[in-house]
Amino acid sequence: MFVGEAPGFYEDREGVPFVGAAGKLLTELLQSIGLERSDIYIANVIKCRPPNNRDPLPDEIDTCKPFLLQQIELIKPKLVCTLGNFATQTLLERKVGITKVRGQVIQLEHFVVFPLLHPAAALHQGNLQVPLKEDFQKLKTVLEEMSSTPTLSKASSSPPTLPKSKPSTPKTSANSPTQMSLF
Repeated sequence: MFVGEAPGFYEDREGVPFVGAAGKLLTELLQSIGLERSDIYIANVIKCRPPNNRDPLPDEIDTCKPFLLQQIELIKPKLVCTLGNFATQTLLERKVGITKVRGQVIQLEHFVVFPLLHPAAALHQGNLQVPLKEDFQKLKTVLEEMSSTPTLSKASSSPPTLPKSKPSTPKTSANSPTQMSLF
């Protein structure tokens, strides 16, 4: 699973993550390590584009975080690659600079976090493209190591429960499906 910051203009318009120039770079980086976009799930911390593409505000992150945690809980990834500062800080629940933790394996209770530079940052600052490519090669090694490590049997493993509260959903009858609301 990959987690970005927020949808950009084209992503917000099309409802698909990483469809612009950063998405093209992400696709190339994935292919360089033998993965396709269809092999991964992409989510964002913020679920809609902030006005004027500004950085997300703390209350926006707090509002959207439960939805991200629900996505993680449903998908149950063993590895979550965070793209940039906001995704990394949100999942690690602490202020940390991406350049200090990029390319490191960070074990959380139910999954591993592997912070990466954001592809958009690498496009804007050309000097970040080489470190980003190097980190994708490290990611390939991490994935290979994880696939060769035996996992717990279903009988002995407990389902993941993630921190923080879940968004409230309207009460419905036992037979009717519920749809996750935005607020």
